[in-house]
Amino acid sequence: MFTGIVEEIGVVRKVGSGCLGIMAQKVLDGTKVGDSIAVNGACLTVTSLASDGFSVDLMPETIRRSTLGRLHYGERVNLERAISADGHFGGHFVQGHVDGAGSIVSLSPEEGAVIARISAPAELMPYIVNKGFITVDGVSLTVIDYDDFSFSVSLVTYTREHTTLGRRKPGDVVNLEVDIIAKYVKRLMRGEKLSITMDFLEEHGFLKTG
Repeated sequence: MFTGIVEEIGVVRKVGSGCLGIMAQKVLDGTKVGDSIAVNGACLTVTSLASDGFSVDLMPETIRRSTLGRLHYGERVNLERAISADGHFGGHFVQGHVDGAGSIVSLSPEEGAVIARISAPAELMPYIVNKGFITVDGVSLTVIDYDDFSFSVSLVTYTREHTTLGRRKPGDVVNLEVDIIAKYVKRLMRGEKLSITMDFLEEHGFLKTG
């Protein structure tokens, strides 16, 4: 599990053949091979470590669902280590399971902030509501407006300076993860029974094995 609070901006130094190498410092503290790090919101397993970075493998499903297959050398990425059981929780429950890709439609300044309008796949829009949570490239944000095809979030100065969202421009593609609670509510509204088992918790990222 993650919180959507970015710890560090890393830099891509290797990409290709299903492998991604990232230059980083802060997220290396306490990290071991086999641990999880969210890269632009996608939960990935560390396969090797160096003094100045780490490597992960990219599965075909990750490439299909996210923008990670489009990364290139030198590109900046948002990084967050999986939260520990006794860690400080500051954002919202983020699984690191990218639901789909959206596109920056517009960026409009507003009293020290920037309002970002982002398009989203039609299948994700039912889970997006005013004041609800959304994860954009691994950043926990609050929805302030939405229509049938897109939603808006406010990017304050701190977010723009400490994540890659401050470098985004209209037309850029971003990873989206909708709020897991919204998914549960929709299933309940359809009359589906939810059985909370250990397997269920593991499948949805609430437990880490190994």
